[in-house]
Amino acid sequence: MKYCEYCQSPLGPLTLESDGEALTGLWFGEREGGAAAADLRVFAEAEDWLRRYFSGERPLPSELPLRPEGTDFRRLVWGLLLEIPYGETASYSDIAKKAAAMMNRPVMSARAVGGAVGHNPISIIIPCHRVIGKDGSLTGFGLGAKMLDKKAFLLRLEGHDVIF
Repeated sequence: MKYCEYCQSPLGPLTLESDGEALTGLWFGEREGGAAAADLRVFAEAEDWLRRYFSGERPLPSELPLRPEGTDFRRLVWGLLLEIPYGETASYSDIAKKAAAMMNRPVMSARAVGGAVGHNPISIIIPCHRVIGKDGSLTGFGLGAKMLDKKAFLLRLEGHDVIF
């Protein structure tokens, strides 16, 4: 069964989703679906993580039980996102090179990586906002250009001088 809870953030409302044990989703805005379950421990842990993050602390994603649902390729890419340290960024092509090496392939499409990054179901905690264009530009971010302001906010919070 899927459970959901809503919480507030400096970026507006967030929807948290869980399978009852691990966090399976974190999205901007309020989403429908799942039974309300405000008493799940994972929600309290995620809300505390988010509070600390937005307060300027550097909580680690490994502090939370995460269970993003997706294909093997997407989960591989999301694992690579978790390796991008707080305050740093990586390009889609950087991640594509790492993914290719892990899959024993000579090359990997940055566009394929972008698709996986765009389907990240646990935003902020799995830091898709740290992925930028090869030229340093802000690109993508899930729901498209209208979400770039949120990406810029998160990067600024982590110490980047972002202009777009």
